[in-house]
Amino acid sequence: PMQPSIQHDADAGRFTTQVDGHTGYVEYEQHPDRLVLTHTIVPAAIQRRGIAGQLVQAALEHARAHGLKVEPRCSYADAWMQRNPGYADLRA
Repeated sequence: PMQPSIQHDADAGRFTTQVDGHTGYVEYEQHPDRLVLTHTIVPAAIQRRGIAGQLVQAALEHARAHGLKVEPRCSYADAWMQRNPGYADLRA
């Protein structure tokens, strides 16, 4: 399946994607040295397509590119990081 395009809305503190007219997003708080991931929201209509994981990964890639650590306060993001040890170095 095609990767959905993910936008970074820095003003809202979100990484968002539109799929079939639904919006999924990861919400974060920006701190000087880290991103705190607070919520991962994917509507039921577009769940089970790996979208939440792609959103979390986009947030982590952004953090890595900007030299930030990540504090996954959201249980989904926390579990995703545990399943993807390549990102363990980013954990705050």
